[in-house]
Amino acid sequence: MTIIAAYSFPNHCSARIIEDVNRLLSQLGRVRKRLPIDTFMVLILLTVAVAALLPARGAAAVDVSHLTTLAIGVLFFLYGVRLSPREAVAGLRHWRLHSTVLLATFVLFPLLGLAAQWIPRSVLPHQLALGVLFLCCLPSTVQSSIAFTSVAKGNVPAAICAASLSNLVGIVVTPLLVGLLMSAHGGISGRAVLDVALQLLAPFVLGQLLRRWLADWVTRQHRMLAVVDRGSILLVVYTAFSAAVAAGLWHQLSLASLGLLAVTDAVLLGVVLAVTSLVPRWLGFSRADRITILFCGSKKSLASGLPMAGVLFAGQGVGLLVLPLMLFHQIQLMVCASLAGRYARRTEARVVTAAVVPGVAAVEDGAGRGAAGTGKTLGVPSNA
Repeated sequence: MTIIAAYSFPNHCSARIIEDVNRLLSQLGRVRKRLPIDTFMVLILLTVAVAALLPARGAAAVDVSHLTTLAIGVLFFLYGVRLSPREAVAGLRHWRLHSTVLLATFVLFPLLGLAAQWIPRSVLPHQLALGVLFLCCLPSTVQSSIAFTSVAKGNVPAAICAASLSNLVGIVVTPLLVGLLMSAHGGISGRAVLDVALQLLAPFVLGQLLRRWLADWVTRQHRMLAVVDRGSILLVVYTAFSAAVAAGLWHQLSLASLGLLAVTDAVLLGVVLAVTSLVPRWLGFSRADRITILFCGSKKSLASGLPMAGVLFAGQGVGLLVLPLMLFHQIQLMVCASLAGRYARRTEARVVTAAVVPGVAAVEDGAGRGAAGTGKTLGVPSNA
């Protein structure tokens, strides 16, 4: 930010300009740190740009496709090694919270995805509408759900269990939902669902079986595994958009359609956030549990969705089908980052109020006393 000041200029006016520019750059730097821009999303957009300029064609496309299939298998094998079924089973003791999250993820979202199919094709093209339905069938995220719950002072142990359980269930339920709902709209064949069992479920189950021997090693190799995770997903994105560009993606998608898709994703997220905010309150959950339900029940996993799309929609124009998910991912990060900060500030204000007037902050939380509301499910402090 101060590089410009290193140059010498002959007059005071130039020096003042330099100071103003440096001040502006410093302010922009602070704004950049506050903005919830996902670095990985930037890498994905760069990958899309590379695919647009240098798409894989002919024999190269076949080789990249085989490499992508292998990468997806490795990715889900590692998911199987890392996800602890013991934690998910232990978390079932707070079944009301987890049932609410699963209902939001695998019932509410798909119903809204089906409703989106009624949008006129002149507004939302068929492939994009199917992409919205596909993202509605996906499991919740793990990392961002837990991170936002922690920032918002929610029930972190319950969030760990809920997000892990959602992904375990999603390995089986998502392909079934996609096959059931999208086959009726011409989006997928029954054969693709069987391919999932071979390319996704089999590596995942193998990872679960070998977990007792590999889990510690995998935990120690977190940096290398992060490269494998992100590299696999970027490879899926490149393969998908290379095929889409070769099929004439930019002739099929207009800026107006892209804008309307962003609006559709925003409305979808807004409806789910409203439901996952109001319904848990009506059901009497504690404040910490309501925060957990809000952030775990409103997310959709880009990390799981892109590889699944690569398998489920092979040869069907994956680029357009995953575009709603990519937009939704960035929108959910920005919106939920803002919500998490707001919840955190409210919690801090309530703590201050409780210090001045003892017992005030306990009134609301006492309405939803529950097992996981205490944060004891995994022996992790609720404000971890």
